[in-house]
Amino acid sequence: MDASILAMSRRQAQEKASAVAWSAPDHDWTFGEVGQLTDRIAQGLQSLGIGRGDRVATLTKYQPESAMITIAAQKIGAVNMPVNWRLAGPEVQYILQDGEARFMMSDAEFMPMLTALELPALRQTVLTRGDSADGPHNTLAQWARGFAAKDPGFLPEPIDAALQLYSSGTTGLPKGVELSHRALMAGFTGSLSQEWNYNPEVDVNLNALPAFHIAGHGVALMTFAMGGLSVTQPDFDPQAVLKAMVERRISHAFFVPAMIQFLLQVPGVDTRDFSALKMISYGASPISDRVLVDAMRVFGCGFLQVYGMTETSGAVTALRAQDHATAGPKAALLRSAGQEMAGVKMRVVRPGTDEDCDENEVGELLIRTHQNMTRYWRKDEATAQTLLPAQPGEAPWLRTGDAGYLRDGYLFLHDRIKDMIVSGGENIYPAEVENALMQHPDVADGAVIGVPDEKWGEAVKACVVLKPGSQADAAAIIAFMRERIAAFKCPKSVDFVETIPRNPSGKILKRVLREPYWAHQSRQIA
Repeated sequence: MDASILAMSRRQAQEKASAVAWSAPDHDWTFGEVGQLTDRIAQGLQSLGIGRGDRVATLTKYQPESAMITIAAQKIGAVNMPVNWRLAGPEVQYILQDGEARFMMSDAEFMPMLTALELPALRQTVLTRGDSADGPHNTLAQWARGFAAKDPGFLPEPIDAALQLYSSGTTGLPKGVELSHRALMAGFTGSLSQEWNYNPEVDVNLNALPAFHIAGHGVALMTFAMGGLSVTQPDFDPQAVLKAMVERRISHAFFVPAMIQFLLQVPGVDTRDFSALKMISYGASPISDRVLVDAMRVFGCGFLQVYGMTETSGAVTALRAQDHATAGPKAALLRSAGQEMAGVKMRVVRPGTDEDCDENEVGELLIRTHQNMTRYWRKDEATAQTLLPAQPGEAPWLRTGDAGYLRDGYLFLHDRIKDMIVSGGENIYPAEVENALMQHPDVADGAVIGVPDEKWGEAVKACVVLKPGSQADAAAIIAFMRERIAAFKCPKSVDFVETIPRNPSGKILKRVLREPYWAHQSRQIA
Protein backbone atom coordinates (compact mmCIF):
# COMPACT_ATOMS: atom_id res chain seq x y z
CA MET A 1 0.00 0.00 0.00
CA ASP A 2 1.28 3.47 -0.87
CA ALA A 3 2.52 5.42 2.12
CA SER A 4 1.80 8.90 0.77
CA ILE A 5 0.32 10.91 -2.07
CA LEU A 6 3.91 11.25 -3.32
CA ALA A 7 4.31 7.47 -3.44
CA MET A 8 1.05 7.20 -5.37
CA SER A 9 2.21 9.90 -7.80
CA ARG A 10 5.50 8.13 -8.40
CA ARG A 11 3.67 4.88 -9.11
CA GLN A 12 1.22 6.46 -11.57
CA ALA A 13 4.12 8.03 -13.50
CA GLN A 14 5.47 4.51 -14.07
CA GLU A 15 2.29 2.49 -14.51
CA LYS A 16 0.28 4.97 -16.60
CA ALA A 17 3.12 6.78 -18.35
CA SER A 18 1.29 7.28 -21.66
CA ALA A 19 -2.13 8.24 -20.22
CA VAL A 20 -3.15 11.90 -19.97
CA ALA A 21 -3.21 13.18 -16.39
CA TRP A 22 -4.08 16.85 -16.84
CA SER A 23 -5.66 18.42 -19.89
CA ALA A 24 -5.56 22.21 -20.17
CA PRO A 25 -7.13 24.23 -23.02
CA ASP A 26 -3.76 24.45 -24.77
CA HIS A 27 -1.71 21.53 -23.45
CA ASP A 28 -1.96 17.94 -22.21
CA TRP A 29 0.41 16.27 -19.74
CA THR A 30 0.79 12.53 -19.53
CA PHE A 31 1.66 10.87 -16.24
CA GLY A 32 5.09 9.98 -17.63
CA GLU A 33 5.79 13.54 -18.73
CA VAL A 34 4.81 14.84 -15.30
CA GLY A 35 7.05 12.26 -13.65
CA GLN A 36 10.07 13.28 -15.72
CA LEU A 37 9.43 17.03 -15.44
CA THR A 38 8.99 16.90 -11.68
CA ASP A 39 12.23 14.88 -11.44
CA ARG A 40 14.04 17.65 -13.35
CA ILE A 41 12.47 20.38 -11.23
CA ALA A 42 13.44 18.52 -8.05
CA GLN A 43 17.05 18.28 -9.27
CA GLY A 44 16.98 21.98 -10.12
CA LEU A 45 15.70 22.87 -6.67
CA GLN A 46 18.48 20.81 -5.10
CA SER A 47 21.04 22.66 -7.22
CA LEU A 48 19.86 25.87 -5.52
CA GLY A 49 20.55 24.40 -2.10
CA ILE A 50 16.88 23.79 -1.41
CA GLY A 51 16.12 20.73 0.70
CA ARG A 52 14.03 19.23 3.43
CA GLY A 53 11.77 21.74 5.16
CA ASP A 54 12.56 24.63 2.79
CA ARG A 55 9.70 26.51 1.16
CA VAL A 56 9.10 27.25 -2.50
CA ALA A 57 6.16 29.17 -3.93
CA THR A 58 3.84 29.52 -6.91
CA LEU A 59 1.83 32.52 -8.08
CA THR A 60 -0.21 31.05 -10.88
CA LYS A 61 -3.66 30.40 -12.29
CA TYR A 62 -2.58 27.04 -13.71
CA GLN A 63 -3.42 24.04 -11.55
CA PRO A 64 -1.13 21.51 -13.36
CA GLU A 65 2.06 23.54 -13.04
CA SER A 66 1.33 24.48 -9.44
CA ALA A 67 0.69 20.83 -8.57
CA MET A 68 3.91 19.83 -10.35
CA ILE A 69 5.90 22.22 -8.17
CA THR A 70 4.28 20.59 -5.14
CA ILE A 71 5.22 17.09 -6.33
CA ALA A 72 8.76 18.16 -7.25
CA ALA A 73 9.24 19.84 -3.88
CA GLN A 74 7.99 16.73 -2.10
CA LYS A 75 10.60 14.66 -3.94
CA ILE A 76 13.32 16.49 -1.98
CA GLY A 77 11.39 17.10 1.23
CA ALA A 78 10.64 20.75 0.43
CA VAL A 79 7.19 22.37 0.62
CA ASN A 80 5.23 24.36 -1.94
CA MET A 81 3.28 27.44 -0.86
CA PRO A 82 0.69 28.34 -3.55
CA VAL A 83 -0.03 32.07 -3.20
CA ASN A 84 -3.36 33.72 -3.90
CA TRP A 85 -2.79 35.68 -7.12
CA ARG A 86 -5.64 38.02 -6.19
CA LEU A 87 -3.62 39.53 -3.34
CA ALA A 88 -2.00 42.95 -3.45
CA GLY A 89 1.78 43.29 -3.64
CA PRO A 90 2.40 43.91 0.08
CA GLU A 91 0.30 40.88 0.96
CA VAL A 92 2.25 38.66 -1.43
CA GLN A 93 5.51 40.00 -0.03
CA TYR A 94 4.45 39.21 3.53
CA ILE A 95 3.64 35.58 2.66
CA LEU A 96 6.84 34.99 0.71
CA GLN A 97 8.95 36.56 3.45
CA ASP A 98 7.09 34.68 6.19
CA GLY A 99 7.77 31.36 4.46
CA GLU A 100 11.25 32.40 3.32
CA ALA A 101 10.48 31.07 -0.17
CA ARG A 102 13.69 30.11 -1.99
CA PHE A 103 12.10 29.49 -5.40
CA MET A 104 9.19 31.16 -7.20
CA MET A 105 7.15 30.23 -10.24
CA SER A 106 4.91 33.05 -11.45
CA ASP A 107 2.62 33.73 -14.38
CA ALA A 108 3.89 36.48 -16.66
CA GLU A 109 1.00 38.80 -15.75
CA PHE A 110 2.13 38.87 -12.11
CA MET A 111 5.83 39.44 -12.78
CA PRO A 112 5.67 43.28 -12.71
CA MET A 113 4.23 43.12 -9.20
CA LEU A 114 6.64 40.41 -8.11
CA THR A 115 9.78 42.15 -9.35
CA ALA A 116 8.84 45.26 -7.37
CA LEU A 117 8.91 43.35 -4.07
CA GLU A 118 11.82 42.90 -1.69
CA LEU A 119 12.42 39.16 -1.52
CA PRO A 120 16.02 38.54 -0.44
CA ALA A 121 15.50 34.80 0.19
CA LEU A 122 14.54 34.05 -3.44
CA ARG A 123 17.27 32.22 -5.33
CA GLN A 124 15.42 31.54 -8.60
CA THR A 125 12.32 32.87 -10.33
CA VAL A 126 10.78 31.25 -13.42
CA LEU A 127 7.72 31.89 -15.56
CA THR A 128 4.93 29.34 -15.47
CA ARG A 129 4.76 29.20 -19.26
CA GLY A 130 4.95 31.40 -22.34
CA ASP A 131 7.79 32.95 -24.34
CA SER A 132 10.67 34.30 -22.27
CA ALA A 133 12.75 35.43 -25.26
CA ASP A 134 12.28 39.10 -24.45
CA GLY A 135 12.58 38.86 -20.68
CA PRO A 136 15.11 37.94 -18.01
CA HIS A 137 13.30 34.83 -16.76
CA ASN A 138 13.17 31.34 -18.25
CA THR A 139 9.93 29.40 -18.30
CA LEU A 140 9.62 26.45 -15.95
CA ALA A 141 10.13 24.02 -18.84
CA GLN A 142 13.19 25.87 -20.15
CA TRP A 143 14.81 26.04 -16.73
CA ALA A 144 14.06 22.38 -15.96
CA ARG A 145 15.71 21.14 -19.18
CA GLY A 146 19.09 21.86 -17.65
CA PHE A 147 18.70 19.10 -15.07
CA ALA A 148 18.58 15.32 -15.21
CA ALA A 149 15.24 13.50 -15.15
CA LYS A 150 16.27 11.51 -12.08
CA ASP A 151 14.12 11.19 -8.99
CA PRO A 152 16.14 12.27 -5.92
CA GLY A 153 14.34 9.50 -4.05
CA PHE A 154 13.33 11.32 -0.86
CA LEU A 155 10.94 9.28 1.29
CA PRO A 156 8.87 11.49 3.57
CA GLU A 157 7.79 10.64 7.08
CA PRO A 158 4.01 10.82 7.63
CA ILE A 159 4.38 13.93 9.78
CA ASP A 160 6.63 15.77 7.31
CA ALA A 161 5.09 18.89 5.76
CA ALA A 162 3.67 18.26 2.29
CA LEU A 163 1.87 21.51 1.46
CA GLN A 164 1.49 24.98 2.99
CA LEU A 165 -1.49 27.18 2.22
CA TYR A 166 -2.03 30.63 3.67
CA SER A 167 -5.19 31.61 5.48
CA SER A 168 -5.63 35.06 6.99
CA GLY A 169 -6.25 35.29 10.72
CA THR A 170 -8.27 37.51 12.96
CA THR A 171 -5.12 39.51 13.71
CA GLY A 172 -5.05 40.55 10.07
CA LEU A 173 -1.81 38.70 9.31
CA PRO A 174 -1.95 35.58 7.11
CA LYS A 175 -1.09 32.25 8.71
CA GLY A 176 0.69 29.41 6.95
CA VAL A 177 -1.39 26.25 7.34
CA GLU A 178 1.07 23.35 7.37
CA LEU A 179 -0.44 20.12 6.05
CA SER A 180 1.46 16.86 6.49
CA HIS A 181 1.74 13.89 4.15
CA ARG A 182 -0.47 11.97 6.56
CA ALA A 183 -3.12 14.70 6.48
CA LEU A 184 -3.27 14.79 2.68
CA MET A 185 -3.33 11.00 2.50
CA ALA A 186 -6.16 10.80 5.02
CA GLY A 187 -8.22 13.38 3.16
CA PHE A 188 -7.60 12.49 -0.45
CA THR A 189 -7.60 8.69 -0.31
CA GLY A 190 -9.92 8.28 2.66
CA SER A 191 -13.00 10.31 3.38
CA LEU A 192 -13.27 12.44 0.24
CA SER A 193 -12.53 9.71 -2.31
CA GLN A 194 -15.18 7.49 -0.69
CA GLU A 195 -17.81 10.21 -0.93
CA TRP A 196 -16.73 11.41 -4.35
CA ASN A 197 -17.36 8.07 -6.07
CA TYR A 198 -14.71 8.82 -8.71
CA ASN A 199 -13.44 5.90 -10.81
CA PRO A 200 -10.08 6.96 -12.33
CA GLU A 201 -10.33 4.34 -15.05
CA VAL A 202 -13.45 5.79 -16.67
CA ASP A 203 -14.38 9.09 -15.05
CA VAL A 204 -13.26 12.58 -16.10
CA ASN A 205 -12.98 15.40 -13.58
CA LEU A 206 -13.30 19.12 -14.31
CA ASN A 207 -11.10 21.46 -12.26
CA ALA A 208 -11.83 25.17 -12.72
CA LEU A 209 -10.96 26.07 -9.13
CA PRO A 210 -8.11 28.37 -8.05
CA ALA A 211 -4.72 26.68 -7.76
CA PHE A 212 -4.13 28.33 -4.38
CA HIS A 213 -7.24 26.86 -2.73
CA ILE A 214 -7.21 23.53 -0.91
CA ALA A 215 -10.03 22.41 -3.24
CA GLY A 216 -8.38 23.36 -6.54
CA HIS A 217 -4.87 22.34 -5.57
CA GLY A 218 -6.04 19.29 -3.68
CA VAL A 219 -8.19 17.94 -6.49
CA ALA A 220 -5.30 18.38 -8.96
CA LEU A 221 -3.04 16.33 -6.69
CA MET A 222 -5.72 13.78 -5.84
CA THR A 223 -6.78 12.92 -9.39
CA PHE A 224 -3.11 12.55 -10.38
CA ALA A 225 -2.33 10.31 -7.43
CA MET A 226 -5.40 8.19 -8.20
CA GLY A 227 -4.39 7.87 -11.86
CA GLY A 228 -7.38 9.78 -13.24
CA LEU A 229 -7.89 12.49 -15.84
CA SER A 230 -8.64 16.11 -14.91
CA VAL A 231 -9.67 18.68 -17.48
CA THR A 232 -8.36 21.98 -16.10
CA GLN A 233 -9.12 25.63 -16.75
CA PRO A 234 -7.04 28.51 -15.36
CA ASP A 235 -10.03 30.86 -15.12
CA PHE A 236 -13.69 30.25 -14.46
CA ASP A 237 -15.44 31.13 -17.72
CA PRO A 238 -19.04 29.83 -17.62
CA GLN A 239 -19.25 29.41 -21.39
CA ALA A 240 -15.92 27.56 -21.53
CA VAL A 241 -16.84 25.37 -18.55
CA LEU A 242 -20.15 24.33 -20.10
CA LYS A 243 -18.45 23.63 -23.41
CA ALA A 244 -15.89 21.41 -21.69
CA MET A 245 -18.57 19.62 -19.68
CA VAL A 246 -20.31 18.59 -22.90
CA GLU A 247 -17.36 17.99 -25.25
CA ARG A 248 -15.07 16.29 -22.73
CA ARG A 249 -17.87 14.19 -21.26
CA ILE A 250 -17.19 15.44 -17.74
CA SER A 251 -18.42 13.08 -15.02
CA HIS A 252 -17.31 14.95 -11.88
CA ALA A 253 -16.88 18.61 -10.98
CA PHE A 254 -16.54 20.79 -7.89
CA PHE A 255 -18.00 24.29 -7.87
CA VAL A 256 -18.73 26.96 -5.29
CA PRO A 257 -22.45 27.90 -5.40
CA ALA A 258 -21.74 31.20 -7.14
CA MET A 259 -20.18 29.24 -10.02
CA ILE A 260 -23.30 27.08 -10.32
CA GLN A 261 -25.42 30.21 -10.40
CA PHE A 262 -23.31 31.67 -13.22
CA LEU A 263 -23.54 28.43 -15.20
CA LEU A 264 -27.33 28.43 -14.93
CA GLN A 265 -27.46 31.99 -16.28
CA VAL A 266 -25.83 31.06 -19.62
CA PRO A 267 -28.48 31.16 -22.36
CA GLY A 268 -29.47 27.70 -23.57
CA VAL A 269 -27.81 25.85 -20.69
CA ASP A 270 -30.88 23.66 -20.24
CA THR A 271 -30.66 22.35 -23.82
CA ARG A 272 -27.14 20.91 -23.52
CA ASP A 273 -26.21 17.28 -23.12
CA PHE A 274 -24.93 16.59 -19.61
CA SER A 275 -25.63 12.87 -19.71
CA ALA A 276 -22.04 12.01 -18.70
CA LEU A 277 -22.35 13.90 -15.41
CA LYS A 278 -22.43 11.73 -12.30
CA MET A 279 -21.58 14.12 -9.46
CA ILE A 280 -21.36 17.84 -8.82
CA SER A 281 -19.75 18.64 -5.49
CA TYR A 282 -20.14 22.07 -3.97
CA GLY A 283 -19.03 23.89 -0.87
CA ALA A 284 -17.42 27.01 0.63
CA SER A 285 -20.88 28.57 1.04
CA PRO A 286 -24.43 27.21 1.07
CA ILE A 287 -26.55 27.06 -2.03
CA SER A 288 -29.98 28.65 -2.22
CA ASP A 289 -32.98 26.37 -2.69
CA ARG A 290 -33.82 27.99 -6.02
CA VAL A 291 -30.33 27.56 -7.47
CA LEU A 292 -30.11 23.98 -6.21
CA VAL A 293 -33.48 22.98 -7.64
CA ASP A 294 -32.60 24.53 -11.00
CA ALA A 295 -29.16 22.88 -10.99
CA MET A 296 -30.57 19.44 -10.20
CA ARG A 297 -33.04 19.83 -13.06
CA VAL A 298 -30.54 21.14 -15.61
CA PHE A 299 -27.58 18.90 -14.83
CA GLY A 300 -29.53 15.79 -13.88
CA CYS A 301 -26.80 14.30 -11.66
CA GLY A 302 -26.09 13.66 -8.00
CA PHE A 303 -25.09 16.57 -5.77
CA LEU A 304 -22.68 16.40 -2.85
CA GLN A 305 -22.32 19.30 -0.41
CA VAL A 306 -19.08 19.32 1.58
CA TYR A 307 -17.86 21.39 4.52
CA GLY A 308 -14.25 21.78 5.53
CA MET A 309 -11.36 24.16 6.01
CA THR A 310 -7.82 24.61 4.82
CA GLU A 311 -6.87 23.54 8.36
CA THR A 312 -8.63 20.18 7.83
CA SER A 313 -7.10 19.54 4.39
CA GLY A 314 -10.50 20.17 2.90
CA ALA A 315 -13.81 18.39 3.35
CA VAL A 316 -14.77 16.70 6.63
CA THR A 317 -18.58 16.54 6.38
CA ALA A 318 -20.86 15.60 3.50
CA LEU A 319 -24.50 16.10 2.63
CA ARG A 320 -24.91 13.17 0.30
CA ALA A 321 -26.96 12.93 -2.88
CA GLN A 322 -29.76 10.97 -1.18
CA ASP A 323 -30.19 13.85 1.29
CA HIS A 324 -30.74 16.43 -1.43
CA ALA A 325 -34.51 16.38 -1.26
CA THR A 326 -36.34 19.59 -2.14
CA ALA A 327 -39.65 18.48 -0.65
CA GLY A 328 -40.88 16.26 2.14
CA PRO A 329 -39.32 15.50 5.55
CA LYS A 330 -35.74 15.60 4.24
CA ALA A 331 -36.04 19.07 2.72
CA ALA A 332 -34.77 20.72 5.91
CA LEU A 333 -31.45 18.92 5.47
CA LEU A 334 -30.55 21.27 2.61
CA ARG A 335 -29.76 23.83 5.31
CA SER A 336 -27.31 21.43 6.96
CA ALA A 337 -23.66 20.74 6.22
CA GLY A 338 -24.22 17.00 6.32
CA GLN A 339 -22.70 14.21 8.36
CA GLU A 340 -19.19 13.18 9.36
CA MET A 341 -17.03 11.66 6.66
CA ALA A 342 -15.04 8.49 7.33
CA GLY A 343 -12.28 9.06 9.87
CA VAL A 344 -13.84 12.30 11.12
CA LYS A 345 -15.35 13.05 14.52
CA MET A 346 -17.39 16.14 15.40
CA ARG A 347 -18.21 17.76 18.71
CA VAL A 348 -20.11 20.93 19.51
CA VAL A 349 -18.99 22.47 22.81
CA ARG A 350 -20.02 25.45 24.84
CA PRO A 351 -17.60 28.27 23.91
CA GLY A 352 -14.68 28.57 26.28
CA THR A 353 -15.33 25.14 27.81
CA ASP A 354 -14.89 21.45 27.04
CA GLU A 355 -18.54 20.74 27.77
CA ASP A 356 -20.53 19.08 25.01
CA CYS A 357 -23.65 20.91 23.95
CA ASP A 358 -27.04 19.25 23.98
CA GLU A 359 -28.61 18.40 20.65
CA ASN A 360 -29.88 21.57 18.90
CA GLU A 361 -27.82 23.74 21.27
CA VAL A 362 -25.51 26.15 19.46
CA GLY A 363 -21.83 25.97 20.37
CA GLU A 364 -18.39 25.86 18.78
CA LEU A 365 -17.66 23.08 16.31
CA LEU A 366 -14.60 20.91 16.98
CA ILE A 367 -13.20 18.44 14.44
CA ARG A 368 -10.91 15.47 15.10
CA THR A 369 -9.31 13.76 12.13
CA HIS A 370 -5.86 12.87 10.85
CA GLN A 371 -6.62 15.41 8.11
CA ASN A 372 -6.04 18.22 10.61
CA MET A 373 -3.11 20.54 10.04
CA THR A 374 0.15 20.03 11.89
CA ARG A 375 0.46 23.65 12.92
CA TYR A 376 0.37 27.25 11.82
CA TRP A 377 3.86 27.90 10.45
CA ARG A 378 5.95 29.66 13.09
CA LYS A 379 2.87 30.73 15.05
CA ASP A 380 2.94 28.65 18.22
CA GLU A 381 0.35 30.69 20.09
CA ALA A 382 -2.17 30.55 17.25
CA THR A 383 -1.53 26.82 16.89
CA ALA A 384 -2.13 26.22 20.61
CA GLN A 385 -5.39 28.16 20.42
CA THR A 386 -6.60 26.04 17.50
CA LEU A 387 -5.31 22.50 18.17
CA LEU A 388 -6.13 20.91 21.51
CA PRO A 389 -3.51 18.65 23.17
CA ALA A 390 -3.70 15.01 22.11
CA GLN A 391 -2.12 11.72 23.13
CA PRO A 392 0.78 10.43 20.95
CA GLY A 393 -0.55 8.95 17.73
CA GLU A 394 -4.00 10.43 18.31
CA ALA A 395 -5.41 13.15 16.07
CA PRO A 396 -5.97 16.45 17.90
CA TRP A 397 -9.30 18.20 18.17
CA LEU A 398 -9.32 21.36 16.04
CA ARG A 399 -11.33 24.41 17.01
CA THR A 400 -12.99 25.53 13.79
CA GLY A 401 -14.19 28.91 15.04
CA ASP A 402 -17.59 28.08 13.51
CA ALA A 403 -20.72 27.90 15.62
CA GLY A 404 -23.46 25.40 14.95
CA TYR A 405 -25.47 22.55 16.37
CA LEU A 406 -26.00 18.84 15.80
CA ARG A 407 -29.36 17.25 15.06
CA ASP A 408 -29.69 13.52 14.42
CA GLY A 409 -26.05 13.35 13.38
CA TYR A 410 -26.31 16.25 10.92
CA LEU A 411 -24.33 19.46 11.38
CA PHE A 412 -26.15 22.77 11.07
CA LEU A 413 -23.90 25.83 10.92
CA HIS A 414 -25.32 28.87 12.63
CA ASP A 415 -22.72 31.60 12.99
CA ARG A 416 -18.98 32.14 13.39
CA ILE A 417 -17.16 32.30 16.66
CA LYS A 418 -14.61 34.25 14.71
CA ASP A 419 -15.77 37.05 12.45
CA MET A 420 -14.62 35.61 9.13
CA ILE A 421 -16.60 36.55 6.03
CA VAL A 422 -16.98 34.04 3.19
CA SER A 423 -17.66 35.76 -0.13
CA GLY A 424 -17.72 33.68 -3.30
CA GLY A 425 -15.67 30.97 -1.62
CA GLU A 426 -12.98 33.39 -0.45
CA ASN A 427 -12.22 33.73 3.26
CA ILE A 428 -12.04 37.38 4.30
CA TYR A 429 -11.11 38.45 7.80
CA PRO A 430 -12.53 41.79 9.01
CA ALA A 431 -9.48 42.72 11.09
CA GLU A 432 -7.31 42.74 7.97
CA VAL A 433 -9.81 44.90 6.06
CA GLU A 434 -10.28 47.19 9.06
CA ASN A 435 -6.53 47.76 9.21
CA ALA A 436 -6.70 49.20 5.68
CA LEU A 437 -9.90 51.12 6.38
CA MET A 438 -8.43 52.91 9.39
CA GLN A 439 -5.53 54.21 7.30
CA HIS A 440 -7.93 56.52 5.45
CA PRO A 441 -7.29 60.09 6.68
CA ASP A 442 -11.01 60.90 6.95
CA VAL A 443 -12.04 57.79 8.90
CA ALA A 444 -12.38 58.28 12.65
CA ASP A 445 -13.67 54.81 13.44
CA GLY A 446 -14.83 51.84 11.48
CA ALA A 447 -15.79 48.19 11.42
CA VAL A 448 -16.21 45.57 8.71
CA ILE A 449 -18.94 42.93 8.60
CA GLY A 450 -20.40 40.44 6.17
CA VAL A 451 -23.95 41.05 4.93
CA PRO A 452 -26.22 38.74 2.88
CA ASP A 453 -25.58 38.66 -0.85
CA GLU A 454 -27.63 36.51 -3.22
CA LYS A 455 -24.76 35.92 -5.63
CA TRP A 456 -21.71 35.63 -3.36
CA GLY A 457 -23.23 34.38 -0.11
CA GLU A 458 -21.83 37.34 1.78
CA ALA A 459 -20.57 40.76 0.75
CA VAL A 460 -18.14 42.95 2.66
CA LYS A 461 -19.66 46.08 4.18
CA ALA A 462 -17.79 48.84 6.01
CA CYS A 463 -19.50 50.81 8.77
CA VAL A 464 -17.68 54.14 9.02
CA VAL A 465 -17.58 57.07 11.40
CA LEU A 466 -16.12 60.09 9.59
CA LYS A 467 -13.94 62.71 11.22
CA PRO A 468 -15.72 66.05 11.83
CA GLY A 469 -15.91 68.12 8.67
CA SER A 470 -14.93 65.27 6.36
CA GLN A 471 -16.64 64.96 2.99
CA ALA A 472 -15.32 61.51 1.98
CA ASP A 473 -17.85 59.32 0.20
CA ALA A 474 -18.17 55.56 -0.21
CA ALA A 475 -16.48 55.46 -3.63
CA ALA A 476 -13.43 57.34 -2.36
CA ILE A 477 -13.03 55.06 0.65
CA ILE A 478 -13.34 51.90 -1.44
CA ALA A 479 -10.85 53.22 -4.02
CA PHE A 480 -8.40 54.06 -1.21
CA MET A 481 -8.63 50.52 0.17
CA ARG A 482 -8.21 48.91 -3.25
CA GLU A 483 -4.71 50.39 -3.35
CA ARG A 484 -3.79 48.54 -0.16
CA ILE A 485 -5.52 45.17 -0.16
CA ALA A 486 -6.90 42.74 -2.72
CA ALA A 487 -10.06 43.91 -4.46
CA PHE A 488 -12.12 40.93 -3.29
CA LYS A 489 -11.46 41.92 0.34
CA CYS A 490 -12.59 45.50 -0.14
CA PRO A 491 -16.06 46.64 0.90
CA LYS A 492 -18.76 46.45 -1.72
CA SER A 493 -20.67 49.09 0.21
CA VAL A 494 -20.13 51.65 2.97
CA ASP A 495 -22.63 52.77 5.58
CA PHE A 496 -21.87 55.99 7.46
CA VAL A 497 -22.83 55.80 11.13
CA GLU A 498 -22.52 58.04 14.16
CA THR A 499 -20.83 55.47 16.41
CA ILE A 500 -19.43 51.95 16.31
CA PRO A 501 -20.98 49.84 19.10
CA ARG A 502 -18.41 48.51 21.57
CA ASN A 503 -18.42 46.65 24.86
CA PRO A 504 -16.88 48.20 28.03
CA SER A 505 -13.44 46.86 27.11
CA GLY A 506 -13.62 48.52 23.71
CA LYS A 507 -14.23 45.42 21.58
CA ILE A 508 -16.48 46.04 18.58
CA LEU A 509 -19.89 44.40 18.93
CA LYS A 510 -20.05 42.82 15.48
CA ARG A 511 -23.30 41.02 16.26
CA VAL A 512 -25.02 44.36 16.91
CA LEU A 513 -23.78 45.69 13.59
CA ARG A 514 -24.85 42.55 11.73
CA GLU A 515 -28.32 42.16 13.19
CA PRO A 516 -30.23 44.61 10.93
CA TYR A 517 -28.84 43.00 7.77
CA TRP A 518 -29.42 39.38 8.85
CA ALA A 519 -32.76 39.85 10.63
CA HIS A 520 -34.78 38.02 7.97
CA GLN A 521 -32.21 35.32 7.11
CA SER A 522 -32.74 31.67 8.13
CA ARG A 523 -29.22 31.47 9.58
CA GLN A 524 -26.59 34.00 10.51
CA ILE A 525 -23.87 32.63 8.26
CA ALA A 526 -23.44 32.70 4.50
